[in-house]
Amino acid sequence: MKRLLSSRAVPSRAASFRADFTASLVVFLVAVPLCVGVAVASGVPAELGLVTGVVGGLLTGLLPGSSLQVSGPAAGLTVLVFEAVKEYGLGALGALVLAAGVLQLAMGALKLGRWFRAISVAVVHGMLAGIGLVLIAGQLYALTDAKAPGSGLANIGGVPALAAATVGSGTALSALAVGAGTIGVLVLWPRWRRGARVLPAPLVAVALATTTVWALDLPVARVRVSGLLDAIQPPGMSDLSRLTEVGVLGTVLAFALIASAESLFSAAAVDRLHDGPKTDYDKELLAQGAGNTLCGLLGALPMTAVIVRSAANVQAGARTKASRVLHGVWLLVFAAAFPAALGIVPVAALAGVLIHAGWKLLPLKSWRPLWREHRGEAVVLLVTALAIVTVNMFEGVLIGLLLAVAKTAWETSHVHLDIHTPDDAGQPVVVRAVGNATFLRLPKILDQLDALPAHRDVELDLGGLRHLDHACEAALTNWAEQHRRSRRAVELVS
Repeated sequence: MKRLLSSRAVPSRAASFRADFTASLVVFLVAVPLCVGVAVASGVPAELGLVTGVVGGLLTGLLPGSSLQVSGPAAGLTVLVFEAVKEYGLGALGALVLAAGVLQLAMGALKLGRWFRAISVAVVHGMLAGIGLVLIAGQLYALTDAKAPGSGLANIGGVPALAAATVGSGTALSALAVGAGTIGVLVLWPRWRRGARVLPAPLVAVALATTTVWALDLPVARVRVSGLLDAIQPPGMSDLSRLTEVGVLGTVLAFALIASAESLFSAAAVDRLHDGPKTDYDKELLAQGAGNTLCGLLGALPMTAVIVRSAANVQAGARTKASRVLHGVWLLVFAAAFPAALGIVPVAALAGVLIHAGWKLLPLKSWRPLWREHRGEAVVLLVTALAIVTVNMFEGVLIGLLLAVAKTAWETSHVHLDIHTPDDAGQPVVVRAVGNATFLRLPKILDQLDALPAHRDVELDLGGLRHLDHACEAALTNWAEQHRRSRRAVELVS
């Protein structure tokens, strides 16, 4: 009987490994163009994107948390990384990522992972929409081998001049054709279901663009590459000492919060795609923190869980965490053995991949129903996105969070005054307050009280209030004192 049971278990494990092996190859093929594209868009060497992908597979992939989601450099942090590198230099990037990783480890140890689910969905979607807009605006320049002006607002404002310059340049038009063709393949390839099951769209798009550029010898910019070890630059003491600066600490906090929120929201989305074990949010936050800590020590890009790779992993039939670990192995082998292969990839093709990724971050399908059913949430989403575009990532998210809190406070501070005026003029007017009396509703409360008959006594019953804040309590007490001075009896009942 024991032999029979063991003989049945081996094929099951073998089948599981075959599924994970196949899935790891699919995820690897999706990850290569994304790793390189995110690195180039972030203004850092292409190899650093692969380093983060390797760490996301070999380290984060081994740790507990979510069994099927895959980590690596993500488009969602591209804008913030670009601004940080521009402001503090490439050398400081490792220190920023290291500190963010340590902060994530601390949050995971304190079991704060589950609390990220309390962040307003409208703010998260607004954050992603703002990132998508800034990403698209910046990559429009890379699409034509031009240099972006800098900030998101400047990039958007420079689009008309970019279009005029592109029309008059044969080189820019060639790059634009390559990038536009890449986007076209990304859109059309998934519609051919048989082909999409075999090869992922990003790989096909970049491979076709690279082959076309090589065959026609087009004069377009290629990705610049160096050795993998040469690109790794651990942070020095001078870089670590900058962590005491207020601006640097703000960037670290933004890295940690955005990376954590994106990873845990991705985990929730991946859990809905499969029937296996669900995510332990605190352990996943620890895994992400460990990965970012190592990425920081290597001077690489920050990592998050990436929904594109994770969905590809699930759809390819992955069953255990072995698939994401193996994808890290393939990335390491590729980066170590074939780094020159990256040097033939056109920059415009990677820009096309990122523009397509940025477009998918925009909530175009969900916007209209959200506006019809939850207009306040739609306003929070829109304001968050516009704030990120016009100001920056960190302050834009803070603005969105503050607006979401204000909206929630306004919606929950409902108060109703039930006014009963007896026919007998000698009897007081009875006013019963029901609900939550906060300073947000204070003007309405005082207006209704001031509108009471001037010659009648008042009995103000506050016993029906679930909450009475200090501002309202002080204002109602003052109102009662003022009316007592006018020889009217006012009684407060609590």
